[in-house]
Amino acid sequence: MNKAFVRETESDEDEELPKSLVLPSGTRNYITPSGHERLKAELEGLVKRERPHVVEIVAWAASNGDRSENGDYIYGKRRLREIDRRIRFLTKRLEIAEIVDPLRQGSNDQIFFGAKVTVSSEHGDENTYTIVGVDEVDVARGRISWISPLARALLKAREGDSVRFQSPHGVREIDIVEVQYLEID
Repeated sequence: MNKAFVRETESDEDEELPKSLVLPSGTRNYITPSGHERLKAELEGLVKRERPHVVEIVAWAASNGDRSENGDYIYGKRRLREIDRRIRFLTKRLEIAEIVDPLRQGSNDQIFFGAKVTVSSEHGDENTYTIVGVDEVDVARGRISWISPLARALLKAREGDSVRFQSPHGVREIDIVEVQYLEID
């Protein structure tokens, strides 16, 4: 069958989100103020700059005639669908976002959303993690999702406590060395 007669779907149901971005049902989409601003800025950039630019390219390509073998048209339409899918995703995420400012915790030694936690493993290795929303995860910077197994084990614990959690390498135990609430950039 000729590709020209095959209809591509535009629904976002056929593409599943990565597991790390799926919120547990019935939970809120907690996010830091800076994470919320980044999502808003990305959405604005897509709506005001990138999408209009791609629409121009597609309109120009469509005006050239035969669309079946027009690369600018075909790839432009595909990019437009990707942009629209991302716009829908960001819009939904921002609608359900609940902004939690870590600075409001002050000098609390108990771990909640937004805490910067230094932990020590049973081997004496120290690592620092910041508990953030699912849309802000950045493992290279030590930012873990509040729904991750490590973060769930840390939540509500205090400085000096030991916690156990299930890691890919089995059950591990870590000691909480320090808890801080700082502005997250």
